[in-house]
Amino acid sequence: MADPLHQFQIQKVVELPAFEVAGIPVDLSITNSVLAMMFAVAAVIVFFSLSTARAGIIPGRGQVMAEGLFKLVDDLTESIIGHDGRAFFPFVFTLFLFVLSCNLIGMTTYFTATSQLAVTLTLALLTIGTVIVVGVLRNGLGFFKLFCPSGVPLPILPILIPIEIISFLMRPITLTLRLFGNMVGGHIVMKVFAGFIVSLASLGFLGYLGGFVSLFAVVALTALEFLVAYLQAFVFAVLTCVYLNDVVNLHDH
Repeated sequence: MADPLHQFQIQKVVELPAFEVAGIPVDLSITNSVLAMMFAVAAVIVFFSLSTARAGIIPGRGQVMAEGLFKLVDDLTESIIGHDGRAFFPFVFTLFLFVLSCNLIGMTTYFTATSQLAVTLTLALLTIGTVIVVGVLRNGLGFFKLFCPSGVPLPILPILIPIEIISFLMRPITLTLRLFGNMVGGHIVMKVFAGFIVSLASLGFLGYLGGFVSLFAVVALTALEFLVAYLQAFVFAVLTCVYLNDVVNLHDH
């Protein structure tokens, strides 16, 4: 348990029968990662249900928080994508709430689902897949103008087009690693400093002094991690809006 990486290990919570699809084994057992995501989704549903159940002209605390989150993402989509941003609000809002709730669940004593590459990669591929589908449906073959900006001199195109394609293909990778890296790194540092508290306490007076410093560091890092949990969800939503804007307003680029 002192291992700082132990907190990221996948463990089965509910064992379910496995089966094969085209020769590929599929295990639908509920793991701690799946359970954490279930808690996150349930927390969002319960929060908004309770916040809107007693909605009134004079909002309560829950209603203020719910309306604040709603307005935050609504303003975000409109300011980045433009007047068409409202059409993509449900998608961006869902992504934002899911990432935020998973991050916050991970700040409790339970599992951090967004510390798993499989989870962050799935969210990234879902985002880029949506961008591609929207781009093709709205622009047809004009979608490929995304890789060939207008007004570029012809001799530069053979160099610029591969760069633009590589840049586009790197988007899901950067989305994946940014969220994954921040959640893993912060939790590891917190676990290491928490371990210092226990190990230093056995070294006498100086050990107690070092343990107190470590305790202070853990408290400060915990506050920072709560901020990071929100910021990473916000950044994920911002980048989703930016990528959607590239294909929604392709004619403006």
